[in-house]
Amino acid sequence: MEGKPAEPMLRRVRDVIMWADNRVTEYLKYGTVQFACGGDLANFVQHDKKTVTLMFNRGARIQGKFPHLEGAGPSARFMRFAEMSDVEGLTTELTGVVRAWCEMMAPRTPVKSRGRPRKSPAKAR
Repeated sequence: MEGKPAEPMLRRVRDVIMWADNRVTEYLKYGTVQFACGGDLANFVQHDKKTVTLMFNRGARIQGKFPHLEGAGPSARFMRFAEMSDVEGLTTELTGVVRAWCEMMAPRTPVKSRGRPRKSPAKAR
């Protein structure tokens, strides 16, 4: 992010994503920052511009109403920030998107059985 035209916005978007849920991780992939939680969540695209575009790789799967997620295709969705006030204005929505993704990707916990444990057939005799 260092030296990019939109560095302050890139860093602020990164902070919002990382603070949204403690399960989110980040790493470099294809020369850009990738965010993940149980699978790839989002990455910066066109990061050499003065604006910030965040691509949610499988954003169409995210459950909930997020009016600033753009796109109508089968997979990707985008959130765009033209200036720092956009980042600040969309912080709550971006946080919600990240949390919805993490909840969707969280491993399902098995349901505990209730009642007395069953005896094995060999011990039942």
